[in-house]
Amino acid sequence: MVCNPSEDFKDLPTKASKNNEAGLAPLLLTVLELLRQLMEAQVIRRMEQDVLSESDLDRAADSLQKLESQILDFCQIFEIEPSDLNVNLGDFGTLLPPSGSYYPGETSNQASVVELLDRLLNTGVVLDGEIDIGLAQLDLIHAKLRLVLTAKTM
Repeated sequence: MVCNPSEDFKDLPTKASKNNEAGLAPLLLTVLELLRQLMEAQVIRRMEQDVLSESDLDRAADSLQKLESQILDFCQIFEIEPSDLNVNLGDFGTLLPPSGSYYPGETSNQASVVELLDRLLNTGVVLDGEIDIGLAQLDLIHAKLRLVLTAKTM
């Protein structure tokens, strides 16, 4: 079976525009910013616990700054406002905390997803489950998952 692209797809935009026609770019940049903020929170926690040497801390800070700069550069390339990376999740609040409003280990009035994930990473959580994926009433894929999610070494 050969799949040929439909003529309907020829009019899809090929360049990013301000109305978020950048395809997956906004989603990928949002995930990268979420991970960057989680890593930043873990660096702060380890710094306060005196776990990191000065050189480790300098390397981590430099890497976090470079990653933030790259995310901002990609936002410019795809004409995405950095504030648009903070998704409002309704009753769950926002994905990212407002700038300067969250410090690891301290609680805030309205927890963002970053704050909740940071707390989970700090205490640790085990996820266990099974997933069956099928088509036409046929189970085609069976996945058993066991995930330990923690910031602490095991």
